[in-house]
Amino acid sequence: MTTATERQAPATPVAENSTARRPLRVVGVSGSLHEPSKTTALVAEIIEAVAERVPVDSRLIELTELGPHLAGALRREDLPAHVEDALVDIESADLLVVASPVYRASFTGLFKHLFDFVGQYALVGQPVLLAATGGGERHALIIEHQLRPLFGFFQSLTLPLGVYASTADFDGYRLREDGTIHERISQAVTRGLPLVEQAAHQRVSEYVSIW
Repeated sequence: MTTATERQAPATPVAENSTARRPLRVVGVSGSLHEPSKTTALVAEIIEAVAERVPVDSRLIELTELGPHLAGALRREDLPAHVEDALVDIESADLLVVASPVYRASFTGLFKHLFDFVGQYALVGQPVLLAATGGGERHALIIEHQLRPLFGFFQSLTLPLGVYASTADFDGYRLREDGTIHERISQAVTRGLPLVEQAAHQRVSEYVSIW
C-alpha cells in the first residue's frame, strides 16, 4: 500500500543565485522620440548609479532607434530581428529601468507599443525601476498613475521609489550637478537593490503567473 508520504514528489532543490556568479543584467528603455533626449540621459544616469554599487552588464534601448521598425507590425513575428533581440533582453533582465517623457498626460504611444509585444507573463516578478521626465513638477504623478499600473498588469516587482526629473533638473540634455536629482536617483537605487537581490532568490509562482 502506498502511503501519502511515498506519493509526494521529492523536493526540488532551490537553484543557486546566478547573479552571485555574473554581473547584474540591467536593461534600460527610453520612451523618448527625440535624440538627444533628457529621458535617455536620465535612464543612463540611473544605470550608472546601479553600476557604481554592483557589477552590471547593461544595455540601453532607445525608441528613437526601434520606433520606425514597430510601425505596421501587428504580431511579434512581424518584427525584424534586432527588435526581437531587444524584446528578449527586456524579458530576461535582472533589473529593468524604464522611462518615458510625459506626452499627452501619459507615456508615449511607441513606448506602449513596444511593451505590447512583450510576453504577457515574461515580466512576472521582474524588478522594474520607474522613471519619467516632464516640463514641470505637476507631471510627476505619471509614475504612479500610468507607469506603475502598466507594470502591475505584467505582475512585475515595481521598486518602491521612482525617479521623476523636470526641466529644472537639466542643463541642456545633461542632469544638473547642483540639484537634488542625483540624490533622488541614489535613494531609488539604494532602496531598490536589496529587492532586486531578493527577487533573484525567489521562484515565480505558476499560479500567480496565470491567474
